[in-house]
This record gives sequence, structure tokens and C-alpha cells, in this order.
Amino acid sequence: MSEPMGLDSKSQPIKKAKEEGLGETIKVIVQALLIALVVRTLLFQPFNIPSGSLIPTLLIGDYLFVSKYSYGYSKFSMPFAPPLFSGRIWGASPKRGDIAVFKLPRDGETDYIKRVIGLPGDKIQMIEGRLYINGEIVPREADKKVKTADAYGVETEVPTYIETLPGGVKHQIIEIQGDNGYLDSTKVFEVPQGDYFMMGDNRDNSTDSRVPPDQGGVGFVPFENFVGRAEVIFFSVRDGEAAWQFWKWPWTVRWNRLFQPVR
Repeated sequence: MSEPMGLDSKSQPIKKAKEEGLGETIKVIVQALLIALVVRTLLFQPFNIPSGSLIPTLLIGDYLFVSKYSYGYSKFSMPFAPPLFSGRIWGASPKRGDIAVFKLPRDGETDYIKRVIGLPGDKIQMIEGRLYINGEIVPREADKKVKTADAYGVETEVPTYIETLPGGVKHQIIEIQGDNGYLDSTKVFEVPQGDYFMMGDNRDNSTDSRVPPDQGGVGFVPFENFVGRAEVIFFSVRDGEAAWQFWKWPWTVRWNRLFQPVR
């Protein structure tokens, strides 16, 4: 008996194989997405640096990995910050000198990155460009001058210093306006329990905890708002260049910054 016209018995296994192949491809894609979501939520999240508030430590155009597990987890560790729980679980306190990503307290959405300067209970003050913690001046040593853009975007040579925080963390700061910038002399800030005081290394070009939220600043940062600790720079392109323009990479990538730890 002949087969019905228009049907080919050989086409059935081919069609089935194609369907199985498509199903396997979709399965692999879904698994990869789930793995990426778990890694991003629980382990590491990539961030890029859009501003110069942490120059010279971090530059505009740096891309870095932030460890999510360093400080435990809060709702801000999750994409879109769902209100699944309050506070933190498996929390580990930030250390003075850490460079940390956090959600801006006044909106709970915007990612900021600054250095941890004040711990809960500390008294922080700036006097003529010098940092005081609990009434003690923080030591600093003059370092080399560097070129950077001033408040008007004009490249100029400015002084830098190596500052040594209590506990021994050394880091480089930059003073574009010398020791007489707008935020170089402040009142005493007493950090509430459960909060932290954050500052940028580019002391005259950083909207940080020295500026209160009602003036467009950061204010004190609750522990719950911390997202993670900056760990390593995995990519970096010159300011004004697009990272996706791979054909320009030989000239635009800052090769000497790749895989450098963030300190």
C-alpha cells in the first residue's frame, strides 16, 4: 500500500531532531540565565565608574567587580530591591578604608561608590583640608602631582597625598583646590549607630557624606544600603570612549589597569 501523497517518512525523524535540538538550546539558555542571576545576586556584580569622585583610585571608564557576599545580603542585594526582608542576613561590617557600592539613602535606587571613612559612633570632621577622626588628625604625606580636570573641565596639575586611616589602610587622595575647597572645612559629623560615613578620594569633587541629603548629598549611609565591596578592575577605557567599540580597543583600553585590585 502506498503512503499518502505529500508525506515523507524520512522527514519525521529530522523534524523531531530539530525540535529536540531547539528544546535543548532553550534549556541551555535558561540555565545560563539562572546561573548568571545567581552569580549577580549572591557573588559578584559588575559596575562601571561614571564620575571622577574617586580619582585617582578609580577613573571614569573603569569597570569593576563588586563582591556581594562581603557584607552579607539585604533587599538591595537583589535586582529591583524587592522588600523580601529588612536589615541584613549573614552581615559582615564594612571596614574603614573599604571602597563600597551602596544605594543612595534618599532614593534607595541610585548606585553610589565611595570609601568608608567613618564607622558607627565615630566623629568625623574636615579642617582646612585635613581629615579628623575622633578628634585625631589623619596622617598624610605629600605625593606626586597629577594632571586632572578641575571644576571647569580644564586639565590642570594638582597635588596628591597618601593618607593613612586608623587601622593602617593607606590610600591616595587628590586636592584639586588645595586645602581650601568648599568641603575642606566642615562641622563635626557624629555617625549614628548602624550608619557609615562615606567620602571620595577626589576630595574637592565628591558629593558624599559631607553633604546632607536635603542639599543633594549622601548623608549617613545605613548598613542596609550597602551592595558590596569593590574588588578588582576587569576592564577600563579612556574617558569619553565607548567600551563596546572593540575595534578601538588597541588605542582606547587602559591596559595597565586591567585586573588591578581596588585598594
